[in-house]
Amino acid sequence: MSADEPDWRQSIVNRLRERSRNESRGKEIILQNNRLIDQASQLTEDNLKLHVENEKLRTALSTGGGKDATGAQLAIAALEKKLLAQQEELTELHKRKGENSQMIVDLSLIVEQQKKLIAEKDKIIAEQKTANISLRAEVDMLKSSLEQLKKLNATLLDEHTALKLSFSSLEEKLRGVQDENRCLLDRFMRYKSKDADKLNEENENFLRKRSDKLKRDLEDAVREPNSTTHRNSGSPSQFGDEGDTASLTSAGAGACNNGAVGGSPDYFQSLEEMLTPLPLPNFNPCIVSSSIPTNIFMKFEAHDNETHAVKWSPVERLVATGGGDRKVKLWDVGKGALEPRAVLGGSSAGINSVDFDSTGSYILGTSNDYGARVWTVSDNRLRHTLTGHSGKVMAAKYLQEPIKVVTGSHDRTLKVWDLRSIACIETKFAGSSCNDLVTTDSLGSTIISGHYDKKLRFWDIRTEKQADDILMPAKITSIDMTKDGYYLICSIRDDTIKLIDLRKNQIISSFSHENFKLSCDWARASFNTCGSKLACGSADGLVYIWSILGDLEATLKGHNSAVNAVSWCPNSNALATVGKGKRCIIYTES
Repeated sequence: MSADEPDWRQSIVNRLRERSRNESRGKEIILQNNRLIDQASQLTEDNLKLHVENEKLRTALSTGGGKDATGAQLAIAALEKKLLAQQEELTELHKRKGENSQMIVDLSLIVEQQKKLIAEKDKIIAEQKTANISLRAEVDMLKSSLEQLKKLNATLLDEHTALKLSFSSLEEKLRGVQDENRCLLDRFMRYKSKDADKLNEENENFLRKRSDKLKRDLEDAVREPNSTTHRNSGSPSQFGDEGDTASLTSAGAGACNNGAVGGSPDYFQSLEEMLTPLPLPNFNPCIVSSSIPTNIFMKFEAHDNETHAVKWSPVERLVATGGGDRKVKLWDVGKGALEPRAVLGGSSAGINSVDFDSTGSYILGTSNDYGARVWTVSDNRLRHTLTGHSGKVMAAKYLQEPIKVVTGSHDRTLKVWDLRSIACIETKFAGSSCNDLVTTDSLGSTIISGHYDKKLRFWDIRTEKQADDILMPAKITSIDMTKDGYYLICSIRDDTIKLIDLRKNQIISSFSHENFKLSCDWARASFNTCGSKLACGSADGLVYIWSILGDLEATLKGHNSAVNAVSWCPNSNALATVGKGKRCIIYTES
């Protein structure tokens, strides 16, 4: 502001000089006008004197004659000529006087206007001075606050560095604890395997002794027919032994099918209780049970309004649901509780999808508020918030558990997140809104995404190249893959579900029904654990279950409105479904 002061001061000096020049010019005009007035007065007096002399000459001329008369006439003519010239000069002076008077009036008006303008400028200058003072005070205050912010920023940087160091040390400890946990888990599994082998060995010894005893009894019966007849008619315990023989034979056949050791019914009952916590070798749910879950085990109101997503935990009978009320809820189905075990908050818009990691320790949810969130199941705490998309996030999956997560959004991008730094490390531009995605293996090296432009896209995170797309007949609402990674189902908006062989990247089958219609643009279909069946909800409130061979095996009733999502339990033949009517239904075998 100090650099501008000479300018306005010079401007005021120039204006004062201009006003002085204007006033001095008016002063000269006034002085000239006064001189003209004096000259006019003098000429008036001269005129009067000439009139007097003229009258005297006329009188002398009328009284005298001859030569004196001629001289007098000449003098009179000269005087008249002089009088005429003075009258003309007087007229000219009067004219100039009028012009000067008008000029004085105009100059007076200009002077008044200049005075008013100077007064306004003085007022503006005073206001500017006041504003300058306030601005200088504000600048001083801002400089002071800037210094304080710099100091605070330096403090925060120091704290951030310290927290980063502590985080690194804690992360190292966590890795050590995880390694120790894996070692303990391996030891535990080895001990369990040894226990199972020991139990199988004891069962084999028991069966061998039992078989030897039965053989001896049969040989005794052949040698002593009367005694055998007596025992068969009178001894129910001996009849029970024969019943045990039949049971043993059928159980032995079952053992050959399932890879376990058989025995008597009573012994099997106690043995089954002993083996309950142990994992069966080569366990295949499809071999154990191929029935369809048609019995409604539980029915409850999951959310305050429409429910969008449902997922089973991989390690326990726990179901997660997400709805338009901005919450993720955990339901303990194993205990049959109709109240949620936990309510996970943090989202500011409706939940679109939920998913567990392979250990069931973390739950991943996506939302319409352009973000995704990670909660821990053990303490129900919000651990990470992933924001960076410019559209609603429709799906998310773990890539390298529990390090990386991939999200798909309506902003036409896929983002890969590092949960250690809680930052986006890669963005893949798909060119179309992503509605669902899956990862092909435990390392998450390949991502498959389904889009509104009818394309399935394949992404290899190890390279920048994108594999060939697969074009579907209509826009894709959901995708799901078998555990072996060989087959993929894709639900599309022409109300069909396509089965794709990922080894050939070809559509090999299509599932549909005349009454089957997808409920919305994000309706979710799902494989069962072994990939032998698939299920999907419909707009008519039914859940349709197809065999992988193409046959419609069942339609499940229970919902009063459209069904949005289904999820098969990984540890049993149970199915969880949710829909627009806020209701969640758990189906089990009848």
